[in-house]
Amino acid sequence: MNTIGHIFKLTTFGESHGTAIGGVIDGCPSQLKLDFDFIDSELLRRKTAQSSTSSQRKEPDQIEWLSGLLDGVTLGTPIAFMVRNEDAKSADYEALKDVYRPSHADFTYEQKYGIRDWRGGGRASARTTLPIVVAGAIAKQILKEKGIKVFAQVVCMGDAE
Repeated sequence: MNTIGHIFKLTTFGESHGTAIGGVIDGCPSQLKLDFDFIDSELLRRKTAQSSTSSQRKEPDQIEWLSGLLDGVTLGTPIAFMVRNEDAKSADYEALKDVYRPSHADFTYEQKYGIRDWRGGGRASARTTLPIVVAGAIAKQILKEKGIKVFAQVVCMGDAE
């Protein structure tokens, strides 16, 4: 699915190695002053090339706000945004064109949709979590206004604590 949520809905678009990825948020209340620094800090938490176990792709992740805002304040209309892909090197995946990558969604994606975007996983890439993080950062700001804070942490992974 490309849309998640019921009242606060996010529809995402784009592929890992396409021109851009982004989203449209519907159901955001009007008159919310967005904290863009907070949104950027949330994006920094998911940024690649920060460890040897993550993708070494280096993207600036600069959000282009397309609609739904006036002077940083929500209008109550759909908020559209996108982030251009600037460090996509599809040629790096050429050798994997006919090979399913272990621990990736290549096979299941092809089974579901009948086609596979081998260029970095297409819609099944971790890159496509970026619009979800942006929408989550906005949702956190809505909840904060109501005195609600969201926390999460990994306590253990397998036998490691």
